Amino acid sequence: MKQRTLGASGIKVSEIGLGCMGMHHAYGAPADQGEMTQLIRRACELGCNFFDTAAIYGEDNERTLGSAVAPVREQTVLATKFGITGQAIVDGKPMNILNSKPASIRQQLEGSLKRLGTEYIDLYYQHRVDPEVGPEEIAGVMKELVAEGKIRAWGLSNAEPDYLRRAHAVCPVAAVENQYSMVWRMPEKEQFSLCEELGISFVAYSPLGNGFLSGKYTKDTRYGEGDFRSFMGRFKPEVMDKNQALLDLLADTARKKQATNAQIVLAWELAQKPYIIPIPGTTKQHRLEENLSSANVVLTKTEMQYLNDALADIDVDETHF
Repeated sequence: MKQRTLGASGIKVSEIGLGCMGMHHAYGAPADQGEMTQLIRRACELGCNFFDTAAIYGEDNERTLGSAVAPVREQTVLATKFGITGQAIVDGKPMNILNSKPASIRQQLEGSLKRLGTEYIDLYYQHRVDPEVGPEEIAGVMKELVAEGKIRAWGLSNAEPDYLRRAHAVCPVAAVENQYSMVWRMPEKEQFSLCEELGISFVAYSPLGNGFLSGKYTKDTRYGEGDFRSFMGRFKPEVMDKNQALLDLLADTARKKQATNAQIVLAWELAQKPYIIPIPGTTKQHRLEENLSSANVVLTKTEMQYLNDALADIDVDETHF
């Protein structure tokens, strides 16, 4: 698989990574650890070296990833996160408990290092902005951790442009991680130009719209207990109806290219910008192989123009939560 570089860090990653969140968080009951170990190792065999986790996904998420890649640790790039230390229910809705104070960051880092079974983190993200701590202070801690060899590079997830600029001025940001897909194109409005200006990579989470763009879900799909798609706006019947035209476009293109919907979406993302790195998640080996083989689906300039023109003509409902 071809590789892309994380900002100015010099760190090379496979152009498609593996998001590990769904193995233990947000999509129902945790997956079998043995099966997930095999899945991660299969990803390595297929040329994927970029893996994304976070402590908030459940401590077993980091442990599973760390033990799975231990035999090939030096050939892998591990991304994990700090800043969300728990969740609470406020007015019936889950809310993140945020803490990016310097002492807490160091404590969170040590926990991740232990669970991952490694001496360093390749890419350490601030998971969410803590309004009580300024970006300069966060970046200052990151600069120290790089100097100490605890992390190789750092990034920001869902941060506003001004915050990103201020942080980057203190310690260069290697990557921003935000949602991006054909049903969530908000980053195109400002994030992409900022990435280009500052030389930062864009890591796209939920590149398949939480699975919606795969075309395998319908209005009648029933989700397991704990699967947050059961209440996501994106999967409400009226939203799915409105976005059916997008699925039809993907299905038609997939037939012509002898590919799947998911492969067309991921190939489109790779062709959109040379600094985009999608990290689709899955717990199934056949889906992993399908996703990673998207790197072999080449969309010509004409095909990209056709897709982007068609997308511009479709009134996509970008409802998320």
